[in-house]
Amino acid sequence: MNFSETAVRLLLFSDLHLDTPFRWAGPEAARDRRRMLRETLRRIAQLADELGVDAMCCSGDLYEHERFSPDTGELLRGTFRELHPLPVVVSPGNHDWYAPSSLYQQVAWSENVQVFSEDHLTPLPLADGLTLWGAAHRAPAGTRNFLDNFAVDRGGVHLALFHGSEQVGFAAQEQDKVPHAPFRAEQIPASGLHHALVGHFHTPVDAPWHTYPGNPDPLEFGELGDRGAVLVTVAGDGAVSRTRHRVAQSVVSDVTVNLDGTTHSAQILEAVREALLPCEGFVRVTLDGEIGPEVDLRPEDLRRESVAPHLAGVVVRLGALSVAYDIAALGEERTIRGQFVRDVLRAPELTDKRRRQVLVTGLRALDGRRDLEVR
Repeated sequence: MNFSETAVRLLLFSDLHLDTPFRWAGPEAARDRRRMLRETLRRIAQLADELGVDAMCCSGDLYEHERFSPDTGELLRGTFRELHPLPVVVSPGNHDWYAPSSLYQQVAWSENVQVFSEDHLTPLPLADGLTLWGAAHRAPAGTRNFLDNFAVDRGGVHLALFHGSEQVGFAAQEQDKVPHAPFRAEQIPASGLHHALVGHFHTPVDAPWHTYPGNPDPLEFGELGDRGAVLVTVAGDGAVSRTRHRVAQSVVSDVTVNLDGTTHSAQILEAVREALLPCEGFVRVTLDGEIGPEVDLRPEDLRRESVAPHLAGVVVRLGALSVAYDIAALGEERTIRGQFVRDVLRAPELTDKRRRQVLVTGLRALDGRRDLEVR
């Protein structure tokens, strides 16, 4: 293909994380989530065929090195082989790092599959005048910046495919994200590259010099952004345009249920049931509000089977939840409880928020209750 005569179209994805454990889900739900990730891989491959792209590219964390099975290897081998002769190019990341024990060296790949294996950027001609530079993580941590001391050494248009952390955008990613192969966005044009196709950030990014597709199928609750597979169209002058395609096979969402005024547990059960009725897939329920002191609230009672059997999974957490004690009335009591309230109200060192926490914690203890974490 003569790149000067036509644009090149690539389908980019990353961070699928096949075989991830989904620790927030129970065993059955976690297995179901892992099955859906496999379906998402099939959907990405189908999309590549439907769009008629020139190559399919994965910028790392295709699977989890510590948890993969032979079945995962067969899934990947068969899926990529079915795309032949379409090139499938993979740049291993920190979770699927390139090693003798990795799938990348154990699977007998079809000839259309190219896995970058060096810890520095190496060239792969994709078309006449278009070069894709890629690299691999060779360890689960400590990978250096692939762009340090790198410069293209030939003419034409140049793209990079790797797994790394753009330093400015790192702060916008999820809180538990760890930087790997950190780089600065300005290093991309400075090195002679026209654009970088990057994995590792799960929140999608469309920046002038680089693209993060984000994880294509939800891995956690609260994920934001238009994630999926990205159709990257590269013009003869190196200009890049991007079109995002949703490929997720599962729905993961958050629902907040306000419990103000509830006085018994049956009301909570009914409120959660009503909130979840229109939902689908996997839902995280956050309980907020002020409940009566008599309420026996136990999150374990709000199981999927009890509140939403039509859903694939339900996770319950306590949010800004408190107990509606009448502090003024309790402070008038001539009891140990009343004396406790008066002492706490007179404590000058407590902030209003801390005073409320101490009061509710103490009153719950005096009532012999251990069923509500004070927020």
